[in-house]
Amino acid sequence: MPPGDLVLDADFSSTDQWVAGRSWAYPDGGPTNHGDNKLDHLVEDPAYSRTGVFRATRRPDGDWDAGLLTTEGSREGFTVRAGDVLEARVRLPVETGAWPAIWTWLDGGQEVDVFEYHPDNPDLLELSNRVRGRYHFFRDPAVRPGAWVDLRVELGARSVVWWVNGVRVFDDRRGVGRAWRAHLIVNLSVCAGRYHPAPDPEAREMSYEVTELRVYRARSLPARSGRALRRTA
Repeated sequence: MPPGDLVLDADFSSTDQWVAGRSWAYPDGGPTNHGDNKLDHLVEDPAYSRTGVFRATRRPDGDWDAGLLTTEGSREGFTVRAGDVLEARVRLPVETGAWPAIWTWLDGGQEVDVFEYHPDNPDLLELSNRVRGRYHFFRDPAVRPGAWVDLRVELGARSVVWWVNGVRVFDDRRGVGRAWRAHLIVNLSVCAGRYHPAPDPEAREMSYEVTELRVYRARSLPARSGRALRRTA
């Protein structure tokens, strides 16, 4: 049974739902974020994101043209809220230096990382609630370069809960707070080498894929009509 009403069924080709190639999570909206150890150079070219295959290709200047989509600034302006459940299916990249992620952002923060991945740690997913400072490194043999992974995150006000391939793997017991909301970002970054290896010198292209991304929202209970009964002794 669905965990609530379906409020977002991602259509990456939709320009009403998603904006390509810019985000205020990057300095001045992009296109680069070298201060975060990234070689990304964000591009609007639909071939880099709009099919659900998020690509990056090497540029002559050493940066990489890379795909990013966000609901921030889109016509629909969708935001996830406290209590929402997000489900996604992704194919992990195989190339050294690839840094895929699904995450949230609003007004300089409100970041929850549905996942981050680096092929140099082949069996590890990084799961983070940066709103309340909780992190988990999840290891599993089913997590590996090129693998398909099913993700589910319950964005609770009191606890954010991650599921991987149908198994509950992390309950952060911090949550995001009742008033939390944020836009979604889906992208492929490229590591510059400070924390994870940069791409191999001969590498020219990398990619990962997102075939499903849905958000469910708990159904509101109908308001009770009439006046409340007064309790009597």
